[in-house]
Amino acid sequence: MGLRRRVPTPPVEPVIPLVDVVFFLLAFFMLVARLDATAPFEVLPPVAIGGADMPGGGVTLSVAADGTLALNGAPVPEPWLPELRRRLDGGAEPLIRVNAHRDVALRHVLPLISALEDAALGEIVLVVTPPEAR
Repeated sequence: MGLRRRVPTPPVEPVIPLVDVVFFLLAFFMLVARLDATAPFEVLPPVAIGGADMPGGGVTLSVAADGTLALNGAPVPEPWLPELRRRLDGGAEPLIRVNAHRDVALRHVLPLISALEDAALGEIVLVVTPPEAR
C-alpha cells in the first residue's frame, strides 16, 4: 500500500491585520501633520504689554456691546470721524484710546480701527483688561 505524503501548503497570511495597521498609521499622520497653510515669510504676532500705565492725554473712543460709539463719554452721531477730527484739532500727535466692550462683535471694532489708521490722526492704543482683573 503506497501512502503518499501530502505536500504541506504554506499557511495563508491574513491581510486584515495589515489593513488595520495601515489605517492606524494614516490616522496618526493625519493627526500630527500640519494642516494649516504656512506663510512664505515669517509672521510674528504682536505682544501685549501687561502692567503698563495707560498714556495720558488724547481722547477715548468707547464702543458699547451693540456697536454704539462714545467719544470721551459723550455719544457720537454718525459719521463719527469728522467729530473726532474736530476734537483732535490743535493737538500735536494726538493719542486715541479705543475702549471696546468685551462682548462687542469684531465687525464693529475692526472697521473702526481701520478708519482711524486710514485717517492718520495719531497713535491708536487699545484698552485691555489684565487677566487677573476679570
